[in-house]
Amino acid sequence: MLKEVCVENFTNVPELIAKGAGRIELCDNLAVGGTTVSHGVAGVTINYCHSKNIKVMSMIRPRGGNFVYSKEEIEMMKWDLVHLKEIGTDGVVLGCLNDTGWIDEESMITLLDLAKGLEITFHMGFDHISPGNQFQAIDWLAEHGVNRILTHGGPLHTKIEDNLVRLKEYIDYADSRIIILPGGGITNKNLHLITSAINIGEVHGTRIVD
Repeated sequence: MLKEVCVENFTNVPELIAKGAGRIELCDNLAVGGTTVSHGVAGVTINYCHSKNIKVMSMIRPRGGNFVYSKEEIEMMKWDLVHLKEIGTDGVVLGCLNDTGWIDEESMITLLDLAKGLEITFHMGFDHISPGNQFQAIDWLAEHGVNRILTHGGPLHTKIEDNLVRLKEYIDYADSRIIILPGGGITNKNLHLITSAINIGEVHGTRIVD
């Protein structure tokens, strides 16, 4: 079981890796769901993690709030993505929606093109896609080379234990075309319950290692 630990700075990274973190998601401002870190934080974290053979997934998100971005914000994301790629990030975590509850296809294709050669996670913006469109979104993301979808299986205010049926539906529908990465409320205390209920090889959280 690969445990991806979400961190908002370098401070606890060495301890988390020592305790079993198998991959790091690096972001800032966890209180708003994560935004892009400074390039200094990214550089130091990536170098340290690579010295321990640990991959780093870097958040590409210019602000908190919704996932509908202006042209200027997409430009910010492009600059950040290119720079993080240059300094060695293993992957990026991103997601763009439009105001109809669907993927902003044009912006995503632009960012995915810049991210070629990196692992791609579509973040919990997925949970803001209209529920009726989520299975179609799995198709679209798989077809466009996205590696995994980070999802809570429902609104973030719900308990992830209450979303296991929906998460299993995603996993079954994805059928190994794309990884479904459960996150949001998974801890070392409920991890066994969740992994016993659904067939997953990766989990995500801030408190999934002791």
